[in-house]
Amino acid sequence: MEGRVVGWLGLLARLATGGVWVVAGALKIPEPAASVQAVRAYPLLPEAVVPTVGQLLPVVEVVVGLALVVGLLTRTMAVVSAVLFVAFIIAIASAWARGLTIDCGCFGGGGYDPDAADKYPWEIARDVALLAGSVFVAAFGHRSRWALDHVLFRRTPLES
Repeated sequence: MEGRVVGWLGLLARLATGGVWVVAGALKIPEPAASVQAVRAYPLLPEAVVPTVGQLLPVVEVVVGLALVVGLLTRTMAVVSAVLFVAFIIAIASAWARGLTIDCGCFGGGGYDPDAADKYPWEIARDVALLAGSVFVAAFGHRSRWALDHVLFRRTPLES
């Protein structure tokens, strides 16, 4: 029974986390300048890398999200997802601690937001929950239901 529960929880965590990544990235891809502006608003990275990060991050988000949704390279993508969430939590907490009033840029947009300080705790809480989902998938992703990994990387009886 325990294995079945873990399998279904893994599927739920994969779909929720992956779905968030797909939506977040897909909303940003059509407007790369806004994504670059959102990265720049945090002043955490050297200016020389800000345009590259701003333009590549949405693509990475979509790729990680799609891989999680279909269960491809599940554990690896869950680790990448967890690392990204840790970085985003640090960035939002840093903006909050420094008194910046910026939109997190999580789902597009970015830049000045007069209500940002009220939103930061909720954004951090959301990302902590998604981080937990990513860690769960990284730990138990091999047991997740309906994963493409099970078809592509099926073990033969001699490998078991």
